Amino acid sequence: MRRVMVCVFLGVLSLMTVLLPGCAAAAPEMTLRFAGQFPEGHVATVLMRQVAEEVLEKTGGRIAVQIFPNNELGDYTLVYEELIRGSIDMAAITVPSQFDPRLEIAYMNCVVRTFDDARKFFARDGWLFRKMDELHTRLGVKLLAFQIEGFIGIGSTKPVIEPLNPEVKKGILLRIPTMEAFKLSAEAMGYQTITIRWDEVQASLQNGFAEGVSGMTPTAAYAMLKDVLKYWYDLRFSMENLNYMISLKTWEKLTEEDRAVIADACSRMTAASIDHAEADQQKHLDLLRAAGVEVHTYSPEELAPVFSKVTATWDKLGDKLSKELIEEFIREYAGK
Repeated sequence: MRRVMVCVFLGVLSLMTVLLPGCAAAAPEMTLRFAGQFPEGHVATVLMRQVAEEVLEKTGGRIAVQIFPNNELGDYTLVYEELIRGSIDMAAITVPSQFDPRLEIAYMNCVVRTFDDARKFFARDGWLFRKMDELHTRLGVKLLAFQIEGFIGIGSTKPVIEPLNPEVKKGILLRIPTMEAFKLSAEAMGYQTITIRWDEVQASLQNGFAEGVSGMTPTAAYAMLKDVLKYWYDLRFSMENLNYMISLKTWEKLTEEDRAVIADACSRMTAASIDHAEADQQKHLDLLRAAGVEVHTYSPEELAPVFSKVTATWDKLGDKLSKELIEEFIREYAGK
């Protein structure tokens, strides 16, 4: 009798496990570590969590994706190195170029002029995706998608002299990212440049070591520098983007079906991020104004001289990014 009672109890317990998912859910077969560079609440981290939820659901709980935001696993240069090694599985980060300078091709200036342009330029079936995936793959990393942050401008603590006239010296010392494309573009627009570590930008503007900053969207400028900046020039000469990537060592462990699930989930984030960026661009220009920053916006016609001057620098990148790559890029995008 006792044995019968035990069997009945075990049978009921087994049924409860099936009927009540929270009772004893099966552990995932694989957990992927997904590194990001923005804090909780930032749209980039929100989109990463959406990817994780979709992967868990569509693999029936077999694959879990654990999010590590806000540089918890290291800055983007270290994270990329760990992707190559396979000690980090996935990342949504800025792409460092020290492993291959040609990766800077994703940050070419004055290619994308509108958010509709961005939908084509960053599409999974586009030239840029194919080329970036080829370059990443040579290093042991696979590109999954782009995440778009928005158009960058120039913020400053003092007025810029004739920002729409590239023939005039601008009268400020401008912090730029450590990429040749940004250096050539800024100097073509008339700025004197300096490279400063990202975590030192705010202090440098406060102490006068730099008088302006390039490489930021208005969203980032509002979040980080609204109490420092006095002026914002919405020049839109570049579009900030992150790469969604996976280590090839991890990729090779996945079935074709699971690869498709992960790639599709990430691809959907490209479109979602562009929609977010388009709404955030105007929203944060307005918020900068409300914070006391003098904001200047321009029509495409007004920006034409700046764009013309910047695009004329593309061929000069051949020495660093390779002549062949730049020639291919120009054939693909010049005049479009």
